Amino acid sequence: MIPSAHRGSLAATMRRRTALLPTLLAMPLLVAFMLDRLFPLPLPDAERDAASVVLAHDGTPLRAFADRDGVWRYPVTPEDVSPLYLEALLTYEDRWFHLHRGINPLAMWRAVMQAVWHREIVSGGSTLTMQVARLIEPIPHTGIGKIRQMLRALQLEWHLDKREILTLYLNYAPFGGTLQGVQAASYGYLGKPAAELSHAEAALLAVLPQAPSRLRPDRWPERARTARDKVLVRMVAQRAWDETTAADARRENVVARQLQIPQLAALAAQRLRSAHPRARRIETTLDADLQSRIEARVADWVERLPPRTSAAVIVTDTRTMQVRAYVGAARFGDDASFGHVDMARAWRSPGSTLKPFLYGMALDDGLIHSESLLVDAPQEFGKYRPGNFDERFRGPISAREALQQSLNVPAVALLDAIGPARFSARLAHAGTPLRLPRGAEPTLALILGGTEARLEDLVGIYAALHRDGLAARPRLSADAPLEERRLFSPGAAWIVRQMLAENARPGALDERVDTSRRASLAWKTGTSYGFRDAWAIAAAPGATIGVWIGRPDGTPLPGQYGAITALPLLFAINDVLPRTLRATAQPMPSSVAIDTICWPLGQRESTTDPAHCVRRHAAWILDGTVPPTLPSANQPAPAPITYRRDAITGHRLAGACSAQHAESLSSIAPWPALVHPWLTRAERRQATLPPLASDCTAPAEPMRTLRIAGIVDGTVLRSPSNRADAPEVSVRALGAIDDVDWLIDGRRIAGSRNDAPVQLRFDQTGPQRLLAIDSHGRYAYIDIRVLR
Repeated sequence: MIPSAHRGSLAATMRRRTALLPTLLAMPLLVAFMLDRLFPLPLPDAERDAASVVLAHDGTPLRAFADRDGVWRYPVTPEDVSPLYLEALLTYEDRWFHLHRGINPLAMWRAVMQAVWHREIVSGGSTLTMQVARLIEPIPHTGIGKIRQMLRALQLEWHLDKREILTLYLNYAPFGGTLQGVQAASYGYLGKPAAELSHAEAALLAVLPQAPSRLRPDRWPERARTARDKVLVRMVAQRAWDETTAADARRENVVARQLQIPQLAALAAQRLRSAHPRARRIETTLDADLQSRIEARVADWVERLPPRTSAAVIVTDTRTMQVRAYVGAARFGDDASFGHVDMARAWRSPGSTLKPFLYGMALDDGLIHSESLLVDAPQEFGKYRPGNFDERFRGPISAREALQQSLNVPAVALLDAIGPARFSARLAHAGTPLRLPRGAEPTLALILGGTEARLEDLVGIYAALHRDGLAARPRLSADAPLEERRLFSPGAAWIVRQMLAENARPGALDERVDTSRRASLAWKTGTSYGFRDAWAIAAAPGATIGVWIGRPDGTPLPGQYGAITALPLLFAINDVLPRTLRATAQPMPSSVAIDTICWPLGQRESTTDPAHCVRRHAAWILDGTVPPTLPSANQPAPAPITYRRDAITGHRLAGACSAQHAESLSSIAPWPALVHPWLTRAERRQATLPPLASDCTAPAEPMRTLRIAGIVDGTVLRSPSNRADAPEVSVRALGAIDDVDWLIDGRRIAGSRNDAPVQLRFDQTGPQRLLAIDSHGRYAYIDIRVLR
């Protein structure tokens, strides 16, 4: 029997030990906590491991940017990877992954026993978590290293859940070369996303990290196949896949392409990465397949052009303004053609590409309708005397034809009526700012390219033609908002796009080619001064396409202009657009009507005196407005002239007349004075006042006539027999005032002032008409023949 004193002492001891028990039990946890604080998990640093990838809208990598160590990695989650790969990985590497807490004692014991029995390492006892521990931190393959690896595995399981640990493995497992992660390996070796792997491909990628250099399928396909088949055997043994599936997979050859890092839309990707430097995964609106095809077409097309030529192309979905293809340079990285410069964002002279929006504004302002009579003849606007690209003049021409033929003089006349500053401000408000030299103000020259614009901005306003007049900024990033601005009314947009769409493809033989499946394109070209920029831009219901071609350093490309350099490439791109970029055009809006109008006054046929309706045109009318013919430079607007006439002789009566006359009132519809040389003889006679009756004493109207001196009507010109040069003649315009333009068959060949002589050279043979016209509309012409 234990004495009571001893019993009391024993009880006290037991109480003390019991009190220490929680402390003793907490000690391992405390030690683990302290070690965790002292040796925190070396999880990947988002800044240091700043590898990023730019993706197409379907997730296809367009361009990968390596991290500081030159490693290529495409971030994924388990949901982005094929379930077949996850099955193969977990079955082959760690089938108890979701059950253990970082270390699998049974696997470790098995590995030790196998090593003792075979006297070599047969299988590793590492779990997937332990492998991740070695991926995130360099750990030596020693006994101490193994203990350290297990501790890190426990630490991983403490801090992360199973999905996070698996995600680390999927992104940091080595696959040979500079590839890390299953997505990079899948694209690099197989050319497809990891979400689309077959059974054989899943098995192959599951085993590669065991010996990534030795098993690289692009270098050692037989080794890779042997390792893959080993995985397939394990899958059947573990009853993950059936024998038939594994047998089919074994028959599949290991075919890996040469390791390639994607470089599609390289400059677009660089642009987005610069805008989002911290993002590891950047999603775009681009279509990878379309991007690839267009890049190939651009590269092939530029090969035919002079050296150092580059190109830029943007294709947007007109409805959403999402960019589907973006080519910033024809040869990315090529130093000779400045392949690092993104010409889709470069400021360049837009040539004539702004003209459609000038006509749209003129429609909204009630200045014109589609068939308004415009004057294409030599004119002076202040001190500015524009000419046409081909140096020819057409005389009277409709607004529709002037826009389709991109004539300069009618466009300058419209801009003069609207105002350059107002036009520039409207474009800037719609998202297309125009850049001018510092301190300069907009002038009439801007409509002919005397300013600078960017391709992506032009695409945004051309889309307005099929968006009811709403311009919008092209959206390259998937999360970019849709930014819209009103450019012109839906009716004006519809009329302008119809005017452009009716312009046939140059050289097209539509009667021999089925064009029913082609989208209706409202297209326009442009060429800058000195052949430095060639443009072609088109809008369709489904897609808007912009093409620029030139040299980034601004040196000329003689003979290369929009219609022959950029337009064929635009049509080629349009013909390969997918069905997703096809749509039906919107119907004619209620604000537009069709009516017959009369030249030269420009009014409705129904309200015009039949005698004044010299030419009839079916026109698109906006908001019921039928504006009269615009006045040309230095000339009043055409208006009916009423006069008294002798009803019997037809002579004009004015002032005091000594004889009796059967008097009546009559009128004529005058044409703009500058177009008279292009009228038929009957039209000129119809628009001219008849001669004054001989007995009327009204003073004659002071009018200086113009006459060509130095050559007479009907002259035959021939070069001297001892010379092969074209014949030359010195001529004068007698009676001319101020500037005189000399034209041969509508093409300007020289200029003079007042009646000063000018030397003319006749390079073409055959019958020709020589015309002299001064700035006040006085003119004279003669017909000649040139022989050699």
